[in-house]
Parts: sequence; C-alpha cells; structure tokens
Amino acid sequence: MTSSSDTDRYRNAEPVATQYLRRERPLSTLLVVLAVSVFLGAYLTTSLVPAMGVAVAEVVALRMPVLRTHGTARLSTDDDPDAVHAAFAGPRPPVLALQWGIADEVTAEGDTATYTISYLFGLGSTELVVRTRTETTTDGGERVELEVTENGRPWGSYTATIRRDSDRTIVDVEYGSDRHIGLRRLPQTLVARRYRDAILEAQDYTVLERYSHIV
Repeated sequence: MTSSSDTDRYRNAEPVATQYLRRERPLSTLLVVLAVSVFLGAYLTTSLVPAMGVAVAEVVALRMPVLRTHGTARLSTDDDPDAVHAAFAGPRPPVLALQWGIADEVTAEGDTATYTISYLFGLGSTELVVRTRTETTTDGGERVELEVTENGRPWGSYTATIRRDSDRTIVDVEYGSDRHIGLRRLPQTLVARRYRDAILEAQDYTVLERYSHIV
C-alpha cells in the first residue's frame, strides 16, 4: 500500500524527471539529425555508394559498446531507517526516479517492478524491470540490492546500505552499468548526471558526496 509520504515523494520527483526528459530527448534527436546530415552531405558531394559506407560507419560508431558508468554516493535524510528501507525496496526506489518518473506505466508484483517508457512520439517503447533483494548487515543496518534489466538485457545495478547516524539516516549507494553502451546513449547519460542529485533532493535526500566515472 502506498503511504501519503510516498505519494508526496512521487509528486515532488516527477517535475524534475519531466525537466530531464525535455532536455534529453532533443539532444538524442539532435545526435540522429547530425548523423543523417553527415550521410546526406556525403551523398551530395560524392555518390550513393560512398555515402552508404559513411552511414554504416556511423551506425557502428554510435552503437559500438564503449562506455560504462559506475560510482558511489552518500545520502542523508530525516526519514527513519524503516521508511528509507521501504522506499528503496519499493516499486519506485529514489535512485531510479529519473526512470519511473518518465514511465508511461509502473507495475509491481512481489519484489519486481516494471517501467514502460515510450519514445519517438510513442512509436517505440522500452521496458525496465527492477528486481529487489534485501538483507540485514552485520552492524544491524539494512542493505537493498536493485538489479535492473532493459528489454531482458542487463542494464545496471544499485546497492544501498542504510544506517542510522545520530538524528539522521545515512544511505551509502554503489551503482554501475552492467554493460557497455554506445555513443548514441551519451546524451542521455550526460543529462541524467545533471539531474540525478536534484531529483534525490526533491525526495528529501541530501547528497553529501558523490563519485562517478564514465569509462
């Protein structure tokens, strides 16, 4: 059952996710437009055969899996550890708000949540599936592991360790992509880096420190 605090958290996060989407989609579209422009330029200055060679090279370059992201973050919140654990183990974990915040539909069954996200004006869609595991740490804290797949393929994983520290709850997050991605996903990745802290703050989490890397 969704609590009123969860409802407030969802409502506060969704406008930030919408801002992210409004910036990410045009940049991703621009990358496609640039690729098409290069093809047309090659066709107009040479002929069809060399232009087709350019097109093939572009597709290979944009889709070649060369990038992988990973990092850590430390979060702080006034919410008690039980509430934080429920949020991270629920169908809309705070660290995945940029995904569920733009989803057309979020469904949940047991420890699995599914986000259906459309693109290209509804002509295509992708399905993110989040599987959750929880355990108690040796010092009495809670650990939540999130395993995410995209259309049945590995996408990324998150591990959130939750503990009480004085009058605050601390969440140590470790995350990483489970596969390398192509350059066509670079705009999406870069825009997400801009909004990931803002959408956590909208859910009442303060980002104390963060380390992230793209390789």
